[in-house]
Amino acid sequence: MSFYHRDTYTPDRSVGYLVKVCNQLGVTVLDRAFAAEGLNTSQWSALMSIHHGTEPTCASLARDMAHDKGAMTRMMDTLEAKGWVERTRSADDRRVVHLSLTDEGRAVTARCRDLVIDYWNRCLADWPAAEVKQFVAQLQKLRRTLEEIATCA
Repeated sequence: MSFYHRDTYTPDRSVGYLVKVCNQLGVTVLDRAFAAEGLNTSQWSALMSIHHGTEPTCASLARDMAHDKGAMTRMMDTLEAKGWVERTRSADDRRVVHLSLTDEGRAVTARCRDLVIDYWNRCLADWPAAEVKQFVAQLQKLRRTLEEIATCA
């Protein structure tokens, strides 16, 4: 059975639209909060991906963040120039360049992580913990579904 139908489909009921608007609102607020650190949400997301990734590369970050490889390389150039990211050639394959955070990169990532935690705790302050857990689980399920569909397309 299909959930959406032509006669009832509106932006306020569209999963895609609602996710996009929520993301845009969050990015706007977090970009302002990150400005004091000299970065934006895309850069912070990349720093977090490097921090939590296993042997991250520009190509893997571009894939995970749905960015163009060239744009990701330019972003890494910027983060490297700020002293937050280091590039290291793989000993096994010289074509592969691994990314890692410097000490200052870990520090700025942690400071911004704390801002994000405070922001989302404020946003979800009126939500019962069980609802937040369920919402996160549903978003994770949606992400898995979208990833499956993307690999089949």
